[in-house]
Formats: sequence, structure tokens, C-alpha cells
Amino acid sequence: MTHTASVDPIVRVRVCSLVAVVLMIGWLPGCAVSKESVQQSKGYYQEGVASLDYDQQKAYVSFQKAVKLDPGNKEARYGLGHILALQGKFPQAEEELRVATALDDNYSEALTYLGQVLEKQGRWQDAIASYHQALANPVYTTPDLARFHLGRALAHEGDYQGAMEAFEDALVVSPPNVPPAQLHLELGRVYHKLGFERRSKETLIKVTTLDKGGEYAAAAKELLTRLKP
Repeated sequence: MTHTASVDPIVRVRVCSLVAVVLMIGWLPGCAVSKESVQQSKGYYQEGVASLDYDQQKAYVSFQKAVKLDPGNKEARYGLGHILALQGKFPQAEEELRVATALDDNYSEALTYLGQVLEKQGRWQDAIASYHQALANPVYTTPDLARFHLGRALAHEGDYQGAMEAFEDALVVSPPNVPPAQLHLELGRVYHKLGFERRSKETLIKVTTLDKGGEYAAAAKELLTRLKP
């Protein structure tokens, strides 16, 4: 099955305009980004990453400087999208992430993040398409992240069979990038929705072992009380 995302027309126009600017910089005679600018852009990006945990505003300014010096700096675009998402500015975050993925359509990390931003806007089918695109990259190093979010999106849309397959595929990735207890909890819920009571019970009991005293264990125990004996 082919999955396609429907992009909001206003967002599409904005993104196309931004990408056009990025591409034109490389086409106009004498206007190509210099090696010095590229290196300075990378420096500002690293500065932004270093500031992210303690000074979000400083990080944002650094990422902006990186993009100004090199509009094709996809990592800086991702950084801007990340901060905008943290601030709840999801349309603006989407815009930056779409530019990043237009610059590199194999940028699976940005595609997975884009899916989460689309979810926040209630655009679940678009999010599903973004996760599928992320997973189309055979060298994506953290595919369980996309599979986990894909599973949750599919479950939200009522496709419990597809969700189960996504979660089970995520389980085989080693080392894991999703907390195992969280992944098993979602899988246990889907097994329950599909009527696989024994599998659901076994999976949820595993959650209580993996996350003793934690929030995932508490959610698993609550669901266990509703399963058939």
C-alpha cells in the first residue's frame, strides 16, 4: 500500500518558497555558500546543541545564525524545528522540519520528528506517511523510534493489526532506543484490542518487571485488572 501525506496548502507554499531560496543560492553566479560560511554554520550549530539543555533561547539564536550562513544546513533546521515544537509552535516546527527533509529525503530522524509534530496538529494520516517515509531509508540507525510512533498512530486510527506489527518490529532493534517497558505497554494494549488476552497478559506482566514502581508498570497493572482471568 502506498502512503501519501496531504500537506496544508499554506504550509506547502511556505516550504516551497524556502526550499527555492535554498536552491537558488547554489544556482546564482557568485552567490554560492562559501566553504568558510559552511564551516561557520557548522560551528553555530554545535554551539546551539551545546546550549540546548540550559539555554533554549541561546540555542535558538545559534541555530538561526547557522541557517543564515548556510540555508542548506539540515541539522540546524532540525534544531529550530525541535525548539519550536518544545514551545508548542507546531506549524512553524513543521515548516522547518519539512525544509530539512526537502534538503535530504533520507533524513529519517527529521521525518520521525515531523510525524510527531503532525500528530500534535491532529493530522494522523500525514504522520503515518511520514513514519513510513522514515522507515524507507535502509540505513536509518534508530528505526524502532519510527516504528514505535507509527504503531501508536496506527492504533489511534484503529489499525490494531498494523500497530501490532510495528511494535513487534520495534522490539527486534538492538540496542533499543525506546524504553522497553513503554514499548511492551503499547504492545500489550494492542494485543488486548485484538482480543489476544494471553499475549496481552504476558506482555503486561513483563512491563511490571521492566519498570518496577514506575508509571508504565502502574498503567500495565491497571490494564491487567480488566483482562479476562
